[in-house]
Amino acid sequence: MRHLLNTLFVTTQETYLCQEGESVVVKVDHEVRLRVPVHTLGGIVCFGNVSCNPWLMKLCGERNVAISFLSEHGQFFARVQGPVSGNVLLRREQYRRADDERASAEIARSAVLAKIANSRTVLLRAQRDHPGMPGESALSEAATLMARVLDKLESPMPLDVVRGCEGDAARLYFGVFDHLIVAQKEDFFFHERSRRPPLDTMNSLLSFIYTLLAHDVSAALESVGLDPAVGFLHRDRPGRPGLALDLMEEFRPYLADRLALSLVNREQVRGKGFRKTETGAVLMDDETRKELLVSYQKRKQEEVQHPFLGETIPVGLLPYAQALLLARHLRGDIDGYPPFIWK
Repeated sequence: MRHLLNTLFVTTQETYLCQEGESVVVKVDHEVRLRVPVHTLGGIVCFGNVSCNPWLMKLCGERNVAISFLSEHGQFFARVQGPVSGNVLLRREQYRRADDERASAEIARSAVLAKIANSRTVLLRAQRDHPGMPGESALSEAATLMARVLDKLESPMPLDVVRGCEGDAARLYFGVFDHLIVAQKEDFFFHERSRRPPLDTMNSLLSFIYTLLAHDVSAALESVGLDPAVGFLHRDRPGRPGLALDLMEEFRPYLADRLALSLVNREQVRGKGFRKTETGAVLMDDETRKELLVSYQKRKQEEVQHPFLGETIPVGLLPYAQALLLARHLRGDIDGYPPFIWK
């Protein structure tokens, strides 16, 4: 298992990134603010008006350090990466499976099963950690109904039915998500999932963390030789990383949703750190964004017992571990894809 590397998040506007030897140099107003050896980095994420010189892009491409460009508020723009790595036979097998609806349905079913199981665990843990909380009966009922959906997913089924199960479970989960918010209820609430743009503070947090997670999952897939654009649950669409979205499903509740809830319930972020634009979009300010990024990095450094590998690994390596297992399945080394299910 490889080591967990750092992600360099650049949020200061008009920052210039360049190369000096084997290091990434961060300059603001022509002054060096940071110098980081490239071998310590797993990725660079630039928010807003941040520029990179081509020699740095070349260095990062050679060292498999992906550079992602996002808007100041987390909308994905583009990603710079080096030459495609990995065995071409692996990608050809990925494309063959993606074209086979039955094979796609099996991999999609595993990912959806894990997403629902992990979402259900979030509800059960909330009841355990906050006994007598408002909405406890609603959480219990949703968890029971989600268990029935999991039972249904135990048997092979067509891809459209898998998607139907995922949609049913998502409605149950997000239907009680507001009960998981136990602090700052005037500023943080959840009525429904809104994406482009996020229309409230909670959706703003979730969308931003999902963007960070998508970056990490895409990089993990690239590192094992898989194509992030060709998925099984999420079908091909120009500009959409279908396989990255597939693999993200099992991590959304465990990593993203729990982090967003923790930031709110522990009052690490406040309502005053968000503003509503004329279009209705709710955006976070610089201080809130930095708090979120620091918390995300700390969360990735925590350790967890992997249920299939039987190893204790950093949370930040979970996308890599799952990408590796998916590659092994596509090569025929293991019979099925074992998703990450949080115990």
